[in-house]
Amino acid sequence: MIFTVVGSRQYPFDRLLKKLDELYADGSLREPMFAQTGKSAYCPRNYGWKGYLSQEEFGEMIRQADLIISHAASGTVMQALRERKKVIVVPRLERYGEHVNDHQVQAARAYHENGYALAVCDLDTLAGAVASLLDGEVTLRPWINDDPLSIVKRIDRFIQETWKG
Repeated sequence: MIFTVVGSRQYPFDRLLKKLDELYADGSLREPMFAQTGKSAYCPRNYGWKGYLSQEEFGEMIRQADLIISHAASGTVMQALRERKKVIVVPRLERYGEHVNDHQVQAARAYHENGYALAVCDLDTLAGAVASLLDGEVTLRPWINDDPLSIVKRIDRFIQETWKG
């Protein structure tokens, strides 16, 4: 099962939800999927969804999922990594009104470059990323939580080194 998470803040992520619907409609994706859609206005037609989940429901969906597709929010990504899930991180982009700036791009790249998740910045590559993880073609580095802040420190260091404003 695929669990897609777009967050619970005021920012919609219709672009991702529409793309996933298209991938199911054209047969590119077939695995069962459920999405937490947050403030998005788009209502998926080809997979299950709910605007908001309780903490218990959210945790259960993470545990049941084989793959998590998430916006680049550290809380969700870290929860999925702690549960040893395969993760695809899709950053929200400012130009689509999905966030106030593009800081999620840097976070997604940090997860990707450290081998913990695949970053998908171009939604046209999403189906291939899903297939590569589910088929075992790509293997991700397991998260080992020796220092609970280590990923936060790595992401912060990466952003500080690459963020130009």
